[in-house]
Amino acid sequence: MRAIELTPERPTQRTVDLGERAVQAGFDTVFASHHYNNRDPFAALALLAEHTNEIRLGPGVTNPYETHPVTLASRVATLDELADGRAVFGVGPGDPSTLENLGLGERRGLRSVLESFKVAQELWAGERVDHDGTFTACDAGLNYDVGEIPVYVGGEGPHMCRMAAKHADGLLFNGSHPDDIAWAAERVEEGLDERPDEYGEFDFAAYASVSIAEDGAAAREAARPPVAFIAAGAPEPVLERHGLDGERADEIGEAITAGEFSTAFDRVSEAMIDAFCMAGTPETVEPRLRAVLEHADSIVVSSPLGPDLEEAIDLAGAVCDRCHPE
Repeated sequence: MRAIELTPERPTQRTVDLGERAVQAGFDTVFASHHYNNRDPFAALALLAEHTNEIRLGPGVTNPYETHPVTLASRVATLDELADGRAVFGVGPGDPSTLENLGLGERRGLRSVLESFKVAQELWAGERVDHDGTFTACDAGLNYDVGEIPVYVGGEGPHMCRMAAKHADGLLFNGSHPDDIAWAAERVEEGLDERPDEYGEFDFAAYASVSIAEDGAAAREAARPPVAFIAAGAPEPVLERHGLDGERADEIGEAITAGEFSTAFDRVSEAMIDAFCMAGTPETVEPRLRAVLEHADSIVVSSPLGPDLEEAIDLAGAVCDRCHPE
């Protein structure tokens, strides 16, 4: 998989236009991220389904808290129908900073993610479902036929990585640094040891923040917003792995939750950018991507992409061609 993430923070038609550009740049999958304070990703994905023929489409990632998991399964299945079987279900525990705004922060966890996609798979298989766990469903079913839809779990903790490798079709690991990807690859191998043979092949994808431009300084500056969100949600062992200040990361998270985004972005350090983003010119990004792909099967080029989005999509596509030709 050679994928790209488009953040629906811009008008929906603009996101669709960028998705079409991504097709021309050689990407085979478009994920649209999901945060309540941005536009609805499913609207953009539905329009992209009408404007494309081959590229796979899906939320990357959505969470099972803002929308009931049964309803979420139906939304993904509807997208799959619109896209003639090209949907991908990216699901994870969600961004802690934005979920706190909705009073949902305490509901984040591995069990809810696992239950949500297992129930979705049962519904897609035409079964009626009774479920009593992190959510409740009573004799729930879909009134239309659904094909098989790949499930990618978004996460970065050790248990989530192992769970994805054991139960899902792929992992979207939120990481851009080779050290983090190497660590995650070990957790994936642990999960694969318990994976039933009938589940088939597994795709370990580095969901990597990338900011690329011919102007390297501008690319690094554009990396501040996504790095702020990544740093705010990074577990303590990840911060320690890169020698980052945990108190500073907490301050960034508090500012994001309070809606003080400029403050949060200003608190991002150069070391955080190095740890959490492939930022710079194509000549800087390419060796970093090669190092990541020594451990991961696939790449998802994710936000911010770069200071100029069209240029960034083209440059990232060209780098991916050289590093990950298939």
